[in-house]
Amino acid sequence: MFTMDLTGKVAVVTGGANGIGKAIVEALRSSNAKVAVIDLNQYPQQENNDLFYIQADVSQKKDIDHMVDQVISHFGRIDILVNNAGISTMDSFVDIREEDWDKTMDVNAKGVQLCSQAIAKKMQQQGNGGKIINIASQAGKNGYRFMGSYVASKHAVVGLTKVMALELASDQINVNAVCPGIVETSMKHREREIGGKLRNLDAQAIKEEDFSQVPLGRTGTPEDIAYVVIFLASKFANYMTGQAINVTGGMTMH
Repeated sequence: MFTMDLTGKVAVVTGGANGIGKAIVEALRSSNAKVAVIDLNQYPQQENNDLFYIQADVSQKKDIDHMVDQVISHFGRIDILVNNAGISTMDSFVDIREEDWDKTMDVNAKGVQLCSQAIAKKMQQQGNGGKIINIASQAGKNGYRFMGSYVASKHAVVGLTKVMALELASDQINVNAVCPGIVETSMKHREREIGGKLRNLDAQAIKEEDFSQVPLGRTGTPEDIAYVVIFLASKFANYMTGQAINVTGGMTMH
């Protein structure tokens, strides 16, 4: 049956309250998956058999261990993990502050490691395989000025994806990364403001520059990324692992 139906599957989405993460949650629910939404911000708990909110810091192991226990208690299993939580900081390389470097690496790279490690163990115990999808970035393949910490963290995610794919293949756990290009989110809007100040340009000039770099003539939407995540979470991607898939409108082609 050629549908992206995820009925019976339980998904965990980190950073799932806003932006790309929120679109992924909505796409998973539309595909009939049950979803645990993990976010640093607190949301009122909803009594819903198919949707479960958990407040957690992905850079803290104790938070992740507790989160996994809560998901298992609520849903009974975990079949899909989407590591979406991420932050960015901007400055020239020579001015990167140690605290900004550490915070970016902790959330973007360490967070992927901690969540994947904890949930991969549960998937191994379940014995039915699973799907781990890491939201990296085209910044995991290219360099971008004033984004040294972010670029380094996303290169780490792409590299870790390949190691995870190799080591978890025997458990039938597929691990892939999605590398978004320029996506219209609140984080991107903030980056245009900060980047503009660093380059003595206004945010509108940065936005126009962004559009000019995309062969398809537009920047991305959170839904553009979510559609690819649903494909990777489905049976149609059962023979794919260790890949870093560009969703960039043609801006990055390697």
